[in-house]
Amino acid sequence: MLWLEPRLGPTLAALCEAPFLLLAMAVAARWVTRKTELPHKMWTLAAMGLGALLLQQIADFAVGLGLRGMSPREQFAAFATPAGVIYVILLLAFVAMPLLINRKVVARRE
Repeated sequence: MLWLEPRLGPTLAALCEAPFLLLAMAVAARWVTRKTELPHKMWTLAAMGLGALLLQQIADFAVGLGLRGMSPREQFAAFATPAGVIYVILLLAFVAMPLLINRKVVARRE
């Protein structure tokens, strides 16, 4: 984003970044469940996604406040922009990724 946004604008930069973020989410969702031996149950994987979102948002707001000098109001307002909508869609994918990646295992166990 730091390199693309000044050249392409925030919306196009977010679209360029999205596939890489989705790939990282998928790899992390598979790796973390295997590494932690997390039970492949729907509620466990959903809790993993929600917990990861909570931690990610705490870090995101801390970076926005500390490094970018953005107030929480400014950070929430950014969600209403086209790039912000792309980001919200990616956040929803982030929450769902543990279930999506491990759905075959969940289906077999339930």
